[in-house]
Amino acid sequence: MNMILFMISLSLALSIALTTLNFWLAQMNPDSEKLSPYECGFDPLGSARLPFSIRFFLVAILFLLFDLEIALLLPLPWATQLEDPITTLIWTSTLIILLTLGLVYEWAQGGLEWAE
Repeated sequence: MNMILFMISLSLALSIALTTLNFWLAQMNPDSEKLSPYECGFDPLGSARLPFSIRFFLVAILFLLFDLEIALLLPLPWATQLEDPITTLIWTSTLIILLTLGLVYEWAQGGLEWAE
């Protein structure tokens, strides 16, 4: 119990010491370039609120959706060590067919076309 209490108090004291050292060493005089929204060295030429095409967001969502198949298919090498690998094959085939049908549907609906 004494060792645990010692470790907790030591870590607390170290974190307090590092925080005060950070505040002591940090520069507290920022210039106008550091206070600007962009630290690229020049003023922005236009507005940052330009409208984006919804196609960018749609492609990003589709990428995330179809990229999840990697996370779902990743445990397959461990799942094939089961006593009945046919079940694993059926679930894998079902998942791949479902994702392929979703991709074909999006392609047929024109969700992957950039030109309108």
